[in-house]
Amino acid sequence: MTDTPGALLGPAEIRELAGRLGVRPTKTLGQNFVHDGGTVRKIVRAAGVRPGQRVVEVGPGLGSLTLGLLEAGASVVAVEIDPVLAGQITETVRAHVPDADFEVVLADALDVRTLPGEPPTALVANLPYNVAVPVLLTFLERFDSLERVLVMVQAEVADRLAAEPGSKVYGVPSVKAAWYADARRSLNVSRTVFWPVPNVDSALVALERRDPPATTATRQQVFAVVDAAFAQRRKTLRAALSGLFGSGAAAEEALRAAGVDPALRGERLGITEFARIAEQLPAPAVQPGGPAGTVEA
Repeated sequence: MTDTPGALLGPAEIRELAGRLGVRPTKTLGQNFVHDGGTVRKIVRAAGVRPGQRVVEVGPGLGSLTLGLLEAGASVVAVEIDPVLAGQITETVRAHVPDADFEVVLADALDVRTLPGEPPTALVANLPYNVAVPVLLTFLERFDSLERVLVMVQAEVADRLAAEPGSKVYGVPSVKAAWYADARRSLNVSRTVFWPVPNVDSALVALERRDPPATTATRQQVFAVVDAAFAQRRKTLRAALSGLFGSGAAAEEALRAAGVDPALRGERLGITEFARIAEQLPAPAVQPGGPAGTVEA
């Protein structure tokens, strides 16, 4: 491996490092390593990382993006589930950026509830594609210090996260992300910058934190309504929400009280409308669930 301070990892270094560690990228962990320094720097610039900013990275892998963040002067805490990679990345950082402010946490990102050091204000990551949406929603829920997010995900997932009501790809991820932030699709990322080359296209999605809708309903209640509304997309809201409200008639009454047409489908509503519907739920109807609820892949 090239240990030139300041250098980012290239294709040869990625393969040499992986070979030395005996790492074989797996679909199970959603591992595809970025080996193009130009792409890494584009991601860091798109994220608007500031010197000294505390950034959390999920799934740093061999450290390609990590080094780019540190090159920009960020203070980085990385969450890595693979013990071999977690053990190596500190050495890689020391070799390339000896004075870096860097920590690694060996954990499943979905289990992380606290992070060492100052609370992060940004999440910048090449997320494992098989758990990208649950990880994103979990971090937005658990770390309210996060002001900005820039994550690389499967292109279709980026489209869903940034979709507006009425879009064909608008669904559960779109609505739940909107509870926390404004989302927009950013740059496309070529398959050729990854090793191994994935079978899907990739894209960046940027999210800016904002306050959730003003509502008397809890997040869990709102997300329960969202899940029910999209469980069977072809159903009208009157039919889709009948289980939550006890009957179709009760669902229709609740929808009208919320100012929503019972004949509409969930894909037509924004997060504010879902919150108004959740305010009509009978108190014992919903039990608090996990931070992300059920999401579409």
